[in-house]
Amino acid sequence: MTWNAQLQAAARCILASVLSLSSTTFAVATEGYFQNGYGARSKALAGAGVADSRDATAASLNPAGIVNAGNEFDMSVSLFNPHRQFVGGSASGFTPTGTVESDGDWFAVPNMARNWKLSGNPWFDAVALTMYGNGGMNTNYRSTVGTGGACPGFGVFCGGRAGVNLEQVMLSMAVAKRFGNVSVGVAPIFALQKFKGRGLGAFGMNGFSADPANLTNKGNDYAIGGGVRAGIEIGLAPNIRFGLAGNTPIWSQRFDKYAGLFAEQGSFNIPASVQAGIAVDLAPNFTVMADYRHIFYSGTAAVSNPSTNMALFGADNGPGFGWKDVDTIKLGVEWRTSPAFTLRAGYAYNTQPVQSRDAMLNILAPGVVQHHITGGLQYRLTSNVDLELAGMYAPFTKVTGGELAGVGGNPAHTIELGMRQFEVTAGVKYRFGP
Repeated sequence: MTWNAQLQAAARCILASVLSLSSTTFAVATEGYFQNGYGARSKALAGAGVADSRDATAASLNPAGIVNAGNEFDMSVSLFNPHRQFVGGSASGFTPTGTVESDGDWFAVPNMARNWKLSGNPWFDAVALTMYGNGGMNTNYRSTVGTGGACPGFGVFCGGRAGVNLEQVMLSMAVAKRFGNVSVGVAPIFALQKFKGRGLGAFGMNGFSADPANLTNKGNDYAIGGGVRAGIEIGLAPNIRFGLAGNTPIWSQRFDKYAGLFAEQGSFNIPASVQAGIAVDLAPNFTVMADYRHIFYSGTAAVSNPSTNMALFGADNGPGFGWKDVDTIKLGVEWRTSPAFTLRAGYAYNTQPVQSRDAMLNILAPGVVQHHITGGLQYRLTSNVDLELAGMYAPFTKVTGGELAGVGGNPAHTIELGMRQFEVTAGVKYRFGP
């Protein structure tokens, strides 16, 4: 089979997977709602490695790095366990008092990548197809929660069972070319988003929405969009490399069914991001990596607008979740102990996206974790097949603030948002040819 035929077959396979994901539920809430890494290797390194690409999943981070990968197919599935809760203070307020936990604590998150090395091609040295995703605005609070509040026994926001679910699945095709010690790559991105919100009736009943008919309990809504990711990897010395990669915003359709919830009549673009880093081989089989990533949440009004904005939900300057841009430092270590066995470890710290003033609305999206401790391994099972494992622990982090007076809350009633996370990833790598 020619590489063109293989490319078309892989595209059909991955597109089918994208469509099947639209009927599932997954949650990822690490650096805001971006994953801290894509694929088993990246997750074990806490997302570091923009300057040290070694497999097909590199296309999700730095498309330039696929020139370092072979003809291979990488697939992994992560079991993600975010524990989300809030604690309402003793003062009388709109939301319940006491500890309220979100249901639904286990989610499956897939990742796939296929890389082709092209010999004799004058334009490209490698081509890759990848599928990866983001998410994390996922909560599911029971209709009978806590005590007190404006609607005892009828949900957090007076609408019964309450919560939101956001999923973003990206499909991209990367191409890369090496020029001496410099590699460059580019990857157009197609994105599919899915959102669902329920139990937010209070905002409509009390006149806080510009479009109460498209505010809550509208089922799943879908939006498609597109953008571009590009990167460069430079060999500064035989054992030192520098990498830089980033993506434009992924401009997307509006969520029309939720035009009365999200600012700018349901607009929800996927934020741009940029990551830079360095990799140093302290020995031929031992590499350390240090990366910096910035996520531009400020480019999406529905996410970044302060919840205190004196406008109606869904309006041009309507309230949002108030998230700040996120800066992350990532450190990774890889020790290739033998041709058949590799050990990995990582740590990442990100700034806090959620502000105290926005605690009430972020009951729906308490993405407050900041520390990520990771590790993993790779084992060569046969000459063509490797098995990979990765694990992640994000310690409990909390943010405390008062209710919003503008939507009937009591600023003296405190809300403590809290989250901790566990994740286990299993992957398989198949190398084509001898």
